[in-house]
Formats: sequence, structure tokens, C-alpha cells
Amino acid sequence: MAKKQFKTESKRMLDLMIHSIYTNREIFLRELISNASDAIDKLYFRSLTDDGVALGRDDFRIDLSIDKEKRLLTVSDNGVGMTEEELDKNLGTIAKSGSRQFSEENETAKSDVDIIGQFGVGFYAAFMVADRVEVVSRAYGEAQAHRWQSAGADGYTISDAERGAAGTDVILHIRESTPETDYDEFLESCRVEALVKKYSDYIRYPIRMALEHSRKKEGSEDEYETYTEVETVNSMVPLWKKAKSEIAEADYEKFYQERFHAYDKPLRVIHQKAEGTTSYQALLFIPEKADYNYYSKTYEKGLALYSSGVKIMDKCAELLPDCFSFVKGVVDSEDLSLNISREMLQQDHQLKVIARALEKKIKKELADMLEKDRDKYELFWKSFGLQLKYALYSTFGGERELLEDLLLFTRASDSKLCTLQEYCGAMPEGQKYIYYAAGESVEKLHMLPQAETVRDHGYDILFLTDDVDEFLMQILHAHGEKEFRSISGGDLGLESESEKKEHEEKAEAGKPLFEAMQKALDGKVGEVKLSTRLKTHPVCLSSKGAMSIEMEKVLAAMPNAENAPKAERVLELNGEHPVYAALTAAFEAGDTQKVGEYAKLLYDQACLLEGLSVDDPVAFSEAVCKLMQ
Repeated sequence: MAKKQFKTESKRMLDLMIHSIYTNREIFLRELISNASDAIDKLYFRSLTDDGVALGRDDFRIDLSIDKEKRLLTVSDNGVGMTEEELDKNLGTIAKSGSRQFSEENETAKSDVDIIGQFGVGFYAAFMVADRVEVVSRAYGEAQAHRWQSAGADGYTISDAERGAAGTDVILHIRESTPETDYDEFLESCRVEALVKKYSDYIRYPIRMALEHSRKKEGSEDEYETYTEVETVNSMVPLWKKAKSEIAEADYEKFYQERFHAYDKPLRVIHQKAEGTTSYQALLFIPEKADYNYYSKTYEKGLALYSSGVKIMDKCAELLPDCFSFVKGVVDSEDLSLNISREMLQQDHQLKVIARALEKKIKKELADMLEKDRDKYELFWKSFGLQLKYALYSTFGGERELLEDLLLFTRASDSKLCTLQEYCGAMPEGQKYIYYAAGESVEKLHMLPQAETVRDHGYDILFLTDDVDEFLMQILHAHGEKEFRSISGGDLGLESESEKKEHEEKAEAGKPLFEAMQKALDGKVGEVKLSTRLKTHPVCLSSKGAMSIEMEKVLAAMPNAENAPKAERVLELNGEHPVYAALTAAFEAGDTQKVGEYAKLLYDQACLLEGLSVDDPVAFSEAVCKLMQ
């Protein structure tokens, strides 16, 4: 029995397989089970045309066994097996894939059989946990079995062996543990069972192993005994591969809660099977509540990705756009191009096709929920509405077509949520703009003096209470043909021509007063002017330019905000209020000191109404007291 050398640069190549291609030792079991599944697939395919196989689909299985004393872990299958020549060719040449060759030679098999062993390197992952590997295999139709043995890169031997039927046993001699690495875990049945469930739960054939259980001894009340029972430890048929008609709502909920450790129920289940140039099956869930770390940097988006029932990635981020990062679920496809270790995906066309299709499907389901199940959608919006807004803002409107119709805002008229389309649909004739107000809370926005004139015209206002909202409005600019207008900035477009003319004449007459007040405020405001938006309040603040006062507050609250940009503030006066008459009288009497005191007092009052702090609370208090004397 002469030792043979690997038909490659053995040591260098095998070291690469073990130490570079695979990043996680536990992957070895997934690879060996996948190879066993491939071997069974080949024999099953042969059984379709060869009556001599004498095995039906229900007769195939994969068996795992552990011998702690001898430090052995064995993976056995009753698949097609290998001849001596195939052992030499498939295991003696690293990166020689028998499964790939079989698939290429049997194109018709692809619809009946899942072949996932594309590269022929998965077997060598066994050397990450084993210092010696034996493979005992008997090919279907052959009487003689053979044993392949190797202790690593130095080479391998092949000899005659005994095996009762066709199939393969892969026997791993598990390494001794070291202070740095625990190999004993792979001799624990509970650990091996957990790895099967993690990576190979949906292999289509039963994976069986002996598990220990405890029970009361017969005739005893308090004594227990340990017994061993062979059990199937994998689910075999994943939920997403079953027909929708076979699945109850409770089945979806159970899967969601167990798989994602959730306590809530999903608001929406998306069960999709797509066929075409790229085929896949998806089972997605829209949660009711956000994870505790959802809006933090530690949150990882992504869908679990399977290829032919074998888990490839726990979270494939490329399958979800950021705007839909809250979606949980799994995608299973046979059409993906895997890299050599199957631990990650090649960046390929199929992946992008699936991602685009999922994006459209999620948008469609959210739109359907918005239209037909409003209460559920508003629950969703409470948890994830902020994510949709940030996605629109962060892409500078790039996701507008996808997300704009899903946005909700609070209406001033009834404090209920509405879409932009619903707001526009309820506009009275003649309303030119979509009016909005931004602030800390709906309650405070109801009290804004700037809202009075808009309301008097019978126009509703959208109340924006999230930090991103006003930045979002700058990005969107308009909905359809209706431009967004802040009630605290710029021209509201509410005056008739005659009202405009009267306002201009009165503003021109008050210009010297406004200049004196601006001078007294010493740079705190960029302008003092007569207001067109006030009805009963004497004063308010507005802004000029793209930067609003609300934006200034948001930026000022950020870390290292010392040099954050400031809004150009405008102090607006109500020309019909008695305070304006008092100001005019003081100015015409030449009492510049009183005009200055009034200007500062009114500015501080306007700041308080806007939710801003006053620069000098003591001076403000003294000014109020002086008025009362």
C-alpha cells in the first residue's frame, strides 16, 4: 500500500484550504453533509432510469456517529459511493469536483436533483478539526469497497476495505484540544446537533444521530436513567418550499418567532416563489416592532441565504436596500455563483436580480398594507417610518419613486396620519402649496402663531416632528405639482393683489421703525419686517434662505456643533396688533430707548414661541417687570 502524493502543490494548497479559504472551523460539518447529500442525489437520479437501485427517496439518509473514546466523528451516507479510481481522482486532486462533473454531464438532472458541490474543496475542510481522515466508500454496482486515508499535505493511501452496501463513510480523527483551541466540542452530540440545525437543517434527506435522553427508571419515583435514541435532527423540508395552501398563519408566526428570537407577530408575511432567468424562493417578514438596536450602528441588516437547502450566509446584506433593512427572512436559490468556500457570494448578476425583485415585492406589500390594512400600516410606520425618511434623505431623493407614496405625516386638522396623496386630495380649490410646520411635538406646533393665517384660509398643515423632516422637505421640494411651503419661511402665497398692495404700502411706511429695531437687536436678526402670517399674536420669528430655524436646532444638538450653520432669522411684526401701534408711537415720539427695549423684549418673546432659549433670561425678566411698574 504505497503512499500517493496529491496531484497539486500539496502542502501549500492544502494549507490554503484549511487556513485561508474557510474562516470558521465549524463549517467542516456543513461541507461533509453537503457532499453526502450530493452523493445521494446522484444515486437517486440513477434510480429514475435504473430499476436495480432498489431504493426509493424515503430510503436515503445521512448518519452521524460519535465515538468519544476514540475521538471519532463519522458522516455516513447510502449514496452512489466511489470506486478506487474515483477516490484517487476526486480526493487525490484538490479542487476536483465530482459533483460539478456529474452536473455538467447530466444537464437533465438539474430539475430533479440539487447539486451543491461545485468546487471540490469542501471535503478538505475536515482537516481543520481532524489530524487524520479516512474515507471508506463502495460504489453502486461494485462488490469491493476501498479506504482512502490521509493525515494532511504529506499524501494519502488507498486500500481495500469492507462495506455492506453502496455509500460512503467519512471518519474524522478529531484533533486533541489545545489551550488555544477546543476541538472536544465536535465530539459532543448536542454541539453536532446544533451545527446540523444551523447549517444543514433543510438538506432534503434525513440526517440521523444517536441522542441521549433522561427518563425515570421503571418502578422508581426519583431515580433517572440515561438512554440513547437515534433521531432525525434536521427539518428536511423548509417552510418556504411548502405550498402556501399547506401553511397556516400560526406556522408562519412560529417560524418567525423561533428563527428570529422575536416575541411579536409579523405584520406581514411575504412568501414568494420566482421562476425565470433567476429562480428563487423567499420567505420574508415585516416586523411589528424594531429590534432594540435597530437605529444603532451595531444593527446588521440582511436575509439568511440558502443554496439548495444549505445555509450560505446568515445575513446577506446585498439582498436588501437600506430603506428596507427592517425586513427579516430567508432566500433560497440554486442559481447563485458561490465562491470557492461557499461562505460568501461572488458579486454576480443573479444576486442583483434577486435583490431588485425583492425590493419591488416589499414595496408592493407595504403599499397594499397601506391601502387595505391601515391600522397595521400605522403600527409599521411607528416603528420604521423614520427609516424610510432617512433613506430618502441620505440618497438625496434617489429612492423617491420607491418610497414617496409610503410616507405618512400628521395632519393639523385632526392630528391623524395621512399620505401626501391624501393631503393633496383633500385640498380646497385654489390652494397652491402643501403647507408644513416643523417642531418638537404636535402639541407645540398647534400653538405656533405662524399657523393662524393658513388655517383662516381653510388650508390644512402637515406637522413634522422628526429631526430629518425639514431636510427631507428640501430634498423632495414638491409632491406632483404641489410645492412644499414652510409656514415659518418665505412667502405663503395667501394674499390677494389688493392685500399685497396694502401690505407693501404699510411696510414701506414702517421701514424706518424696522431699521431702528434691527439696529437695537445688534445682529440677532437679519431683518425686521411686517408680517403677512400673523392674526392675533404680535410677533413671530421666520427665516430667510434654505436654512430654517428648526434645521438650526437639529444641527446645534449634534456633537461638536460649535461651528454649525445658523439660520438667518427674521423678526415679523403684526401690523394690526396694539403692540405695533405702541411701537410706532414710541418711534414717532423719538423715544429710541423705548423702541430698543421693546425690540429686545419682542425678540425674546418670539424666541420662546419658537422653542428657543433667550440669550439673557435675567434681562428678559427685568424688562417684563419694568413694563408692569
